Amino acid sequence: MPVTPDLARPRTILAFDFGLRRIGVAVGQDVTGSASPLGVLANRDGRVDHGAIAALIREWQPTGIVVGMPSHADGSRSDLSEAVDEFIDELQRYGLKVETVDERYTSVEAEQVLKDARVAGSRGRISKETIDSAAAVFIAERYFSSG
Repeated sequence: MPVTPDLARPRTILAFDFGLRRIGVAVGQDVTGSASPLGVLANRDGRVDHGAIAALIREWQPTGIVVGMPSHADGSRSDLSEAVDEFIDELQRYGLKVETVDERYTSVEAEQVLKDARVAGSRGRISKETIDSAAAVFIAERYFSSG
């Protein structure tokens, strides 16, 4: 008798690139190991837009959340790490597993990819918001490649 394949639900994640002004967001799925940018959320006066996060969770039904953890080139915690820890604590309200990924250089990589696309003529102006969302894509893809 043939063995029935494991048809477990694919893992879908929301990935966040936390910043004091903006939070880049991407959605990814382990079936493809890739992610797509969803844009940015406002983060003004230390107030995360949890209404927007809740809406994204309802829409995408993720199995988990991944947050980029900032660090210095030598791997030590950056000045932003404490604020990211607080953001992670706030994300616990959604009842999803929250994991972190080293986000070193994701914004630099994202900006370079976007600049290359602009030079190639496949995209227009590059905004900080676009870079933040693209960095979240890199965070999601690092998560899938590490697991």
